[in-house]
Amino acid sequence: MEKHQVSLGQLYISFLKIGGLTFGGGLAMLPMLQREVIGKHRWVSEEELLDIYAIGQCTPGIIAINTASMIGYRKRGILGSIVATLGEITTSVVLITLLATVLNQVEDNVLVQQAFGGIRVAVCVLIAQAIISLSKKSIIDLPTFILCCLTVLATVFFEISPILCIVVGILFGLSAQNLKRRKTR
Repeated sequence: MEKHQVSLGQLYISFLKIGGLTFGGGLAMLPMLQREVIGKHRWVSEEELLDIYAIGQCTPGIIAINTASMIGYRKRGILGSIVATLGEITTSVVLITLLATVLNQVEDNVLVQQAFGGIRVAVCVLIAQAIISLSKKSIIDLPTFILCCLTVLATVFFEISPILCIVVGILFGLSAQNLKRRKTR
């Protein structure tokens, strides 16, 4: 889709839906991003979304906002970036403002605690679904499978910094591409 074929209204509404219906942070937004940005509008491919999301994780700030900003920028430039970001944060700003006024009154309520427990379980399932779906495009051969396993081991069992794992992933990607180029010569 050409850069200016996407209306600012479409960007705002799409990211308003993503921001308003995503519970659990950046990873939980992946299924919504896939449905809205890839499936419904075809604004980016799955590979492009993975790249944008990875950059969003690596840059300072909130992943959801970084991702919305980058997709908005790709579709409509700086104004698109601003509009997509505003769409992403609108629901959160409104809800947080409302919840902050009543949270102290209901935080000890058993039903509220149980509801949040249920939300956490649902978010875990959504994250698992997104990981499975995106891994099909990311883990494409034995080296990427090994890198994935090593990254899981490093972060989960050895508590190695995710930043270090990202740097290793970048170096791995560059090295793998360099080796492929050498083989084709």
